[in-house]
Amino acid sequence: MNRVISSFRDGKGFDIALVGAALLFLGIFAGLPLVYNVVMSFQAVDMFSLGTFARPFVGFDNYIAVFSEPIFWPVMRNTVVFVVASIGGQFVIGFGLALFFTLKFPGSTYLRGLFLVSWVMPGLVVGAIWNWILAGDFGVLNFALTGLGIIEDNIFWRSDTAFSLWAVIIANIWLGTSFNMILLSVGLASIPRDLYEAAALDGANGWQRFWTITLPMMRATIGAVISLGLIFTLQQFDLFAAITSGGPANSSNVAQYWAWDFSFRQYDFAKGATISVLMIALVMVASVIYVRSTRHEVRG
Repeated sequence: MNRVISSFRDGKGFDIALVGAALLFLGIFAGLPLVYNVVMSFQAVDMFSLGTFARPFVGFDNYIAVFSEPIFWPVMRNTVVFVVASIGGQFVIGFGLALFFTLKFPGSTYLRGLFLVSWVMPGLVVGAIWNWILAGDFGVLNFALTGLGIIEDNIFWRSDTAFSLWAVIIANIWLGTSFNMILLSVGLASIPRDLYEAAALDGANGWQRFWTITLPMMRATIGAVISLGLIFTLQQFDLFAAITSGGPANSSNVAQYWAWDFSFRQYDFAKGATISVLMIALVMVASVIYVRSTRHEVRG
């Protein structure tokens, strides 16, 4: 007992208590739901058996059933397109903005802060805003594209099967670009300025300095940004619910929305859990990549 009291006096016991409380919180609110979801993916669960434990074990039947769904491959294709296009757009635009804000000009700090507005806004609010922007008859985007002469007729972004997925991608790029910009700005700030000065003295132009100094020094940061982008993009649900609801004709349906549809529209909770487990596996892979990237960055 005296040892416990003395450990709290010197601060070590308090640190252990804080870590223990955090682990307990994660175990209850993250670990248990995760295990419950994995177990449910191997059971037959519908709206009648959800509240009971009378759930027969079916092995991999749920996974086979999900893979056998007619829209499985279209949904997977949409998911890949959504993830790759979103991450690519967020990264390229975010990197460009991060490089732009390395320049010193009046109001740069305030302007950079304005870009964070999109990141702190709830996804449903962002979806409502983009519903108005992407409206076919009176949307701002069609008005701008028509005024610039890029298109002649209005595009019905949300109801056209050729554009519905891209409508959500555009909104998601806008939502996540500022997050990429901030993380990449931190990485750029950590690069010693004397490296650029030495390269300039050796006659290297801006493009050569970018390829030989910026990109190699930003490798760990870029890995972390892409990994986090993959995690956040695979978890994106609000924009699909607010803009397209997975339609029309499943043209914008992705894995995360499909899992919700199985669980809360069709009440087939087992299949919804199965798709969620597959998504969790992808997120865990991205998390491992992120941890390895940050570890290398700390070592560097």
